[in-house]
Amino acid sequence: MIHHANTSWPDVRPKLSILIPFLRDDPTPLLEPLSQQRPDKASQLELILLDDGTNDPILSARLVSLIQSIPIAGSLITLTENSGRASGRNLLARKARGEYLLFLDADMRPDGESFVADWLALIDNAAPEIAFGGFSVDLAPRDPAYEVHRAMAAKSDCLPAVRRSQQPEKYVFTSNLLVRSDIFTTAHFDERFTGWGWEDVEWAMRVSSDHAIQHHDIPATHLGLDTVPQLMAKYRQSASNFAKVAARHPTLVATYPSYKIARIIRAASLEKPIQAVSHRTAACERLPAGLRALALRFYRASLYAEALRV
Repeated sequence: MIHHANTSWPDVRPKLSILIPFLRDDPTPLLEPLSQQRPDKASQLELILLDDGTNDPILSARLVSLIQSIPIAGSLITLTENSGRASGRNLLARKARGEYLLFLDADMRPDGESFVADWLALIDNAAPEIAFGGFSVDLAPRDPAYEVHRAMAAKSDCLPAVRRSQQPEKYVFTSNLLVRSDIFTTAHFDERFTGWGWEDVEWAMRVSSDHAIQHHDIPATHLGLDTVPQLMAKYRQSASNFAKVAARHPTLVATYPSYKIARIIRAASLEKPIQAVSHRTAACERLPAGLRALALRFYRASLYAEALRV
């Protein structure tokens, strides 16, 4: 593990630690708006990047140079081997010194110029235990290759705080998540989750019995939309994680539409036929994005149905 810190790092006692892991993504577009803070705000912040096994010396050198130039305390931790989503974020939390932790994905970008100031104001005015700011696709690329993912995200993920608050633990993602640091010290992400997905929602389910989860509209855009093949690959990775969550939190998961559909598919032993049809439908670029998005949901549910059998 290699740790680079800028000259502001030793002297800051931050209120808010902004934690950004990445693997092969370039977090520069996120760093620029985060670092442009007034001096009174900058003194309350630290920014910690984790390169979780990219092994790109050119990118590393550019990020070290960028960190040295920003007006807030910043550091870059570099790992030569990938530790995984849960482990990497746990490492960032251990290195953080702030009263609060703000987890951001590297492919996010704040929707508004007051993004950091809004989080600091929420801390000052409401002292939340846990809060999710939401995300959007407003600034994401309009490339047709990402049209299906855009349609899916807009329908099920890019929801206002009033909607997310109805199931607070369901809509907690590390893309834009604020946690009081002492809470995370006693309840961190489960590193037995591997691959992609569900470790953040499972964490929220686990801590929601003891800590209040708030939802606010302090959104950031998910710039890294995926193509249909990329989404399918992520869903295949996530199936075993979904089964873990279902086994640990059956009452909460039973309310999820994806679980209800997966159980129906499993009861009828239709996993393979539905996978075949939904795969072809989702992959067909001539079909409307809405229909392809629906097919992807059935593809995911059929994978989850298989995982629930194990």
